[in-house]
Amino acid sequence: MAQPPSRPALRSDPAYLAFWEERHVGLLTTLRPDGSPHLVPVGVTYDSGAGVARVITSRSSKKARNVLAAGPSGARVAVSQADGARWATLEGTAVVRDEPEAVADAEARYTRRYRPPRVNPNRVVIEITVTRTMGSVRA
Repeated sequence: MAQPPSRPALRSDPAYLAFWEERHVGLLTTLRPDGSPHLVPVGVTYDSGAGVARVITSRSSKKARNVLAAGPSGARVAVSQADGARWATLEGTAVVRDEPEAVADAEARYTRRYRPPRVNPNRVVIEITVTRTMGSVRA
């Protein structure tokens, strides 16, 4: 029987994880239905223990619509942040979640990293299951 492909290890070194706790604007890349990239600034949080990144947004945003257009199996995305020569990227598969508990959890995480988000009754969460980490971050 063939072995399943191994999942690459996600970076877990302290400097890399600390960089994802600092306040930086991220850049999220989604793909439009025609395959062209859509890149926008976002607030992003990363739960390294679960291997999940989260972006809160409005259901009507282009980034949410791009993820939804990919279908129920999700969309391939990347989210990055940079600060001078330091940079980090998380790649993975994104889905849109709208369950109240998922939205509340993402808002709480956003509040800890940035500030309380504005009220938005149409808020959803782009939830990214991270499959690859990259970057140049040193202690």
